[in-house]
Amino acid sequence: QNEKELQDVVKQQEEKMFQLIDKSGEVTRLKAEVSQLKRSLQHAETEAKVLWEEMRGKELQGDSAYVQERVMLRREVRLGSCRAEGSSSHLTMDKE
Repeated sequence: QNEKELQDVVKQQEEKMFQLIDKSGEVTRLKAEVSQLKRSLQHAETEAKVLWEEMRGKELQGDSAYVQERVMLRREVRLGSCRAEGSSSHLTMDKE
């Protein structure tokens, strides 16, 4: 009788461990998805800012290559500042 109860308790503990492992994997996947969404948002915001500047008439040119170049330059600047801050914000996100 005691052995059966012990086996049941061990089985329940194993099930709980597997559930925690599954949840941990899901949290990791969601953190990666959040990170990707943040990058996508930054790209979209950068592109929107450049396009608004173009529409307001700053350095008005109808050349789409020019606009694309401006977008890429702004992304490079933003990536540079994100890399400078990245290690501390990345560590903070991992702790959450």
